[in-house]
Amino acid sequence: MSSVDSATAQHAPGPFTVDGAATPRAGDPVVSIDVVAPDEQRPAEKFLPVTRFALIDRLTKPELWPAGQAHDAQRFFRYLDYWRRQQYNTRLHHLEQDYEPFSPDSDLLLTRQFTAEEKAKMQHRVVEGVEHLLTQANYVRIDPSNVQLIITQESHYGLDLSVDLDAFDELAIFYRGASSRKEHRRTLRKFLRKQEFEIPIFRRLFVLFKLKPFEARVQDLIRAEGLTRKAAERRVRKARSMLPAQVRDDNIYMKLFKNMPRSDIEMVFPNTQVRFRLMDKLKLYATGGAGLGVGAFSAAGKVALAFTNPVAAAGAVVGLGGIMFRQAMNFMNQRQKYMVVMAQNLYFHAMADNRGVIIKLADRAAEEDVKEEFLLYAVLAKSTVYRHDLPAVDRAVEKYLKDAFGLDLNFDLDDALSRLILDGLVAEHPDGRLVALAPRQAALHIDSMWDQFLDQIAEDAWPEGEEMEKSAGLAALETPPQAGA
Repeated sequence: MSSVDSATAQHAPGPFTVDGAATPRAGDPVVSIDVVAPDEQRPAEKFLPVTRFALIDRLTKPELWPAGQAHDAQRFFRYLDYWRRQQYNTRLHHLEQDYEPFSPDSDLLLTRQFTAEEKAKMQHRVVEGVEHLLTQANYVRIDPSNVQLIITQESHYGLDLSVDLDAFDELAIFYRGASSRKEHRRTLRKFLRKQEFEIPIFRRLFVLFKLKPFEARVQDLIRAEGLTRKAAERRVRKARSMLPAQVRDDNIYMKLFKNMPRSDIEMVFPNTQVRFRLMDKLKLYATGGAGLGVGAFSAAGKVALAFTNPVAAAGAVVGLGGIMFRQAMNFMNQRQKYMVVMAQNLYFHAMADNRGVIIKLADRAAEEDVKEEFLLYAVLAKSTVYRHDLPAVDRAVEKYLKDAFGLDLNFDLDDALSRLILDGLVAEHPDGRLVALAPRQAALHIDSMWDQFLDQIAEDAWPEGEEMEKSAGLAALETPPQAGA
């Protein structure tokens, strides 16, 4: 029996008990650390699609803790939840400050100008900070090479799209929740009867991009394709003339989408170009070519009689021009139809933009952190665990999530443990033993950290030497107005 087994058997039953310990109430899975074999094909995703409220409810049932500790555990979990969110709010405060010069939606007065060097540093901090939030929110990065594979496919909505990824100075794409959904579509193979099929989707898709400055993009084309400067400038101007007028190369854009088909990632970029599919080309060429051919043949015969019947010849030329105009309009209408389809579907997939994305990501990152910490603490608070036992604990948590919620995921134990140790909620002894504070002491410890945090805020806001100004300011605020003032 491992150290985890022998120690756990001495404590009250919990969601992480071993074989031979008392059995929890019916419906609560019993997880054995020893019997869970390592999984050679562990899932890549770490996202826990369960609310923190559900975990608190499951993990703090009275029968899962020694007498009187369940209430203390629930209070500690709620304290920890607020504490973690406060930490992310602090990080969010600094990130929003760095993002302000790059925000395309700001309606605030920019009170200072930044040098190119300052903006470069701020841009780096914005991208790095957002990527950190995404990682903590358990998003998975999509490598640009994989994006190239995705964007070569035809869109789920029947569009053939293309996008020039080299036009971007910054580009980051992340997803969370790779899944699929079922839809129905009429097909010729089924004689126009509806057929059910699955569409691979990303439950959440994040995209960050910033266009390269005009001069930088021109230099790229000169180096990569050997173009003259004039030809490179012409190419860049033509490409950017098709962008929405509000898209600028000094802004950083962030987009968050839901339930986005995997083949439609290129739809979310501002420089996406809609191309005609092969079937559309054949249809337009067939109808247009036939009409234009008949019109041209008829017009040619009448033009030959121009000297004998000029009116008929003029009418033939006008008719031929009308046919050509109609075919050109068919091409334009088909392209417009594509653009409408793309806009409609983006409308229903969009969740947040720019600053709103940062706020949402910070909230999700905090939630993912505390859920991981709840699960790990529920083991460490009731078991004697050594560092060499952590792989077994990791597998036990994953099995618990599988049994309790049907979730197949990769629990991020190391990340959760590092945060618990950093906050002093878990201590690692020289022999490798990991000891967690009891729930009541852990809650008091969080309370103490809050007091220290608030004191630090006060010191940062009012440095020593400004006490007189602070007192005068508070006195002025608290002084009632004079009569007649």
